[in-house]
This record gives sequence, C-alpha cells and structure tokens, in this order.
Amino acid sequence: MVKKIIKIAYIVLALAFIYAPIILLTIYSFNLSPSIGIWSKEWGFGLYKQLFTDDSIMQTVLNTVVLALLASVCSTILGTIGAIGTFYSKRRVKGALNALTQIPVINAEIVTAISIALVCTMFSFGRTYASLLIGHIVLCFPFVYLSVLPKLKQLDGNLYEAALDLGASPTKALFKVIIPEILPGIFSGFMLAVTLSLDDYIVTTFTRPPTFDTISTYVFDAYAKGGKGSSVPALRALSTLIFVLMVLILVIQNVAASRRAKRNENKR
Repeated sequence: MVKKIIKIAYIVLALAFIYAPIILLTIYSFNLSPSIGIWSKEWGFGLYKQLFTDDSIMQTVLNTVVLALLASVCSTILGTIGAIGTFYSKRRVKGALNALTQIPVINAEIVTAISIALVCTMFSFGRTYASLLIGHIVLCFPFVYLSVLPKLKQLDGNLYEAALDLGASPTKALFKVIIPEILPGIFSGFMLAVTLSLDDYIVTTFTRPPTFDTISTYVFDAYAKGGKGSSVPALRALSTLIFVLMVLILVIQNVAASRRAKRNENKR
C-alpha cells in the first residue's frame, strides 16, 4: 500500500512539474495583466482579441507556419527517399549511411547553425530565405529518416518481390506496396519535422534574413527588450493556442492509430 501511494505521488509530482507552468500560462492568457507575476482584476478574452488584431504577430505566425510546412514537406520527401535507399543498400553502405544520418541528431545545434551559415555565405546565399529553408531542412531531415526506417524494418520483405513477380514495375511497387505500408512512419516524421521547425530558434537566428521573424525569434526579441512591448501580453494567448493545437493533433493522431489497430485486429 505504501509503495503504491509513493508511486502515485511520484507520478503526480512529475506531471505537476511538467504541466503546472503551462497551466499557469493558460490562466494568465485570460488575465489582462500587462506582465506575468502581477494579477489584474480584469479577466476576459482581451489578449486573444489583441493577438488576432496585431499585424506584426499575425505576419510572424504566417511566416512560421509557411516555413514549417515547406521545410517539413521537403524533409519528409528527402527523409523517406533516404530511408528507403538506405534500407535496400548493402550492409556496409547501410551502416555508413545510418551513422552519417545520426550525426546531425547528436550534434550540437549551434554547430549545425554556424556551419549552414558559413556554407550559404560561401555559395553567395548569405542570410536569405533560401539559407533559412536549407537550415530547417537539415535540422528536420534526420528525424524523418529515423521515423521511417523502423517501419521499413517491420515490413515483410517478400511484399516487394511479390509485386515485381506479379508484373509491377519497381516504381509502381514502390508507390503501391512500400509507401502505403510505411505511411504511418512518414506521417509521424512529417509531424515531428513540423514541431521541430515551429519552435527552432538557434538555426533560424543564424540563417534568417534580418527583416524576417518566426515565432521563436519574435518572442525572444520581445522579452530581450525587457518584455515591455505592447504586443508582449498577447504572446501568452499565442502560446496557449499553440499548446492546445498540439494537444488536439496528438489526440487525433492517437485516436486514428487506435482505430487502425482495431481494424487490423478485426482483419486477422
């Protein structure tokens, strides 16, 4: 009984440590106080109204979403192609490619950011939208690769050979047999790439054009100035909306995965 109470208490404390700041931020998004730490007697949706009427924040959100989608689509295509190519390579080549792909994952992000900035400068890209997009693709690509590869390992190796024996071309077998089977891994990699791109700060700072802002750089710049800007309180509402959106996506993804699992069990 004592052990059970200790386990429950440990879980509650761990969850409180993780989610208490987010819950507090959500509460503050409905409080009209100009700064966190000072409660106001006024409550309501004023910060959310301010958020959607602030042109600079809305432009920043649009910049971030478009960049995240572009980088994620490119990373998903490259990561999927890389995972399939690596999986069907010879053993030595496969080992070398796996090791090379994992280096950006364990490498310090600041090293990746400076390296990309230097390479883009050498090729006359400078700090442009192209260098920013390349930086995000380099950041996200390995995570897509690592999401797709396990699905390929779970794949029945005879399916591809059977498709070829039945008259399908290699391209048709790829799109009709391989990709449908690894689609959950591709989708997971895409969502992971979107998440990484949305909240990246270091790579963005070293590769973005001077006049281009994403949510991470906008928030940092706002609070670096002492958090006294007129748009700073609205960032609490923005953070809350991002958190709620991520929770909804996670719930939908889990429900869809659960339904797929039930369908597979019924087929068996």
